Amino acid sequence: MLANGKAVKVSIYLSDGAKHHGVPVYSSLLDFLFQSGVYGATVFKGVAGFGSRHRIHSTHILEVSDHLPVKIEFIETREKVDSILPEIERRAGCGIIEILETTVLIPAKR
Repeated sequence: MLANGKAVKVSIYLSDGAKHHGVPVYSSLLDFLFQSGVYGATVFKGVAGFGSRHRIHSTHILEVSDHLPVKIEFIETREKVDSILPEIERRAGCGIIEILETTVLIPAKR
């Protein structure tokens, strides 16, 4: 259970065209995080970006790209992240996973 104090923020950088068993990787990861009981997660879709191959991908009015950048982000306890990290790595494939130490404050419910 996530509480006030020390935690880790995990950011997973992907392409929206990446697949895991025929399913978009971001969708597979989000389902896995939900089933794993992660406190919360968000998927962000970029309008432009480039990866290790240095090809710029962007949205255009006349063209739809399936290689736009996607970022999944969540904050959890170190113990929870350590326990699910092997499966995140397996599903992410060629993406990049960033893990940062952070401090959280969860406001009291009124």
